[in-house]
Amino acid sequence: MRQFVVIGRDVPTDPDAISLSDIPGAGRLDLCCRCVSAGVFLSHGIRESVRIHLVVANEFTVTFDSDTLRHLHPDERNVAARVRDALAAKDDAIGHMPADVSPGVELRRMGLDATLDRLVGEDGRGPDGTLVQLHEEGDPLVDAEPPTDPVFVLSDHHDFAPEEADAVAERAERRLRVGPELLHADHTITVVHNWLDTDGYASY
Repeated sequence: MRQFVVIGRDVPTDPDAISLSDIPGAGRLDLCCRCVSAGVFLSHGIRESVRIHLVVANEFTVTFDSDTLRHLHPDERNVAARVRDALAAKDDAIGHMPADVSPGVELRRMGLDATLDRLVGEDGRGPDGTLVQLHEEGDPLVDAEPPTDPVFVLSDHHDFAPEEADAVAERAERRLRVGPELLHADHTITVVHNWLDTDGYASY
């Protein structure tokens, strides 16, 4: 399983504040939607064993599970509509029990810390995977052995806030960089997928 946690810091928690005619105006939800698409879609298909966790305003986490997704299309409008539907179902998320939004989409009443604890635990080696920090000062991907069941954390158009960076660094099993230039989060997801698809650029 490959998992990506994407922080959508400015995305509104009120579904009525998300207009499908102005997706960038909803806290740059367009960037988050591109991350979802880059994470779960192939050309003319959907990847297997991928989950994208969109952390909205550090209050809710919307999870897209590629193995059970149905009727989702890669365009931003379609993904944004699914995020809006998830936020509309937030009253059904009780405690840490998720609200089922549609096949393959759930919403949990969790911010970043709780989501990372659920995925990797406080020490970065939890039941669902190992946290890998993507950092400009990390080891190059080409020199690293691909991890089993990795969990990657990315931010939207903002840099990580200090508390977010600390939460990731405290749990990270290793720190890697995707290349010499800073990339958009959705492009980073594509690069990481390619690295994992090729077993560390060793098999094509």
